[in-house]
Amino acid sequence: MSSELKKLLGEVHEGITIFDFDGKPVPCIIFEEKKYDDIISKVSGKALSIDTDLNILQDGLGHVFVEIVLTFSEGGFVEKILVNANTDILFFESLAQTTMLAISSPKSSYGKDNVFMIQLPRPDKARDALKIIKDGLNQSEIK
Repeated sequence: MSSELKKLLGEVHEGITIFDFDGKPVPCIIFEEKKYDDIISKVSGKALSIDTDLNILQDGLGHVFVEIVLTFSEGGFVEKILVNANTDILFFESLAQTTMLAISSPKSSYGKDNVFMIQLPRPDKARDALKIIKDGLNQSEIK
């Protein structure tokens, strides 16, 4: 295993899940309680937009990571989350399907309370990203 791959694996965000919201699978990023409270305190009660970028990192050997970059228009802050697409492909499939992303804390009841929902403004971008991710994951089968 290369040192770069080990480094990426060490930076992967552990709090990645999917929950059912009105019969639809919604991808969710779980932040530690303090981080989640900090995010919510900065944006609560404000009209804001959240630019969501998916930066896809792949090595051509079937290892695919996605850096999710959330840029909040209010509060002037950016959150970066690294996701291992090899183990969390369902996260990206549900993102492309629902074009919604949730952030939550470990103490929340997913889909019920303390969940902050983000509607992706450009659904085609999530679908395009999923195709690139799947193509990258399939690289190991080609070689």
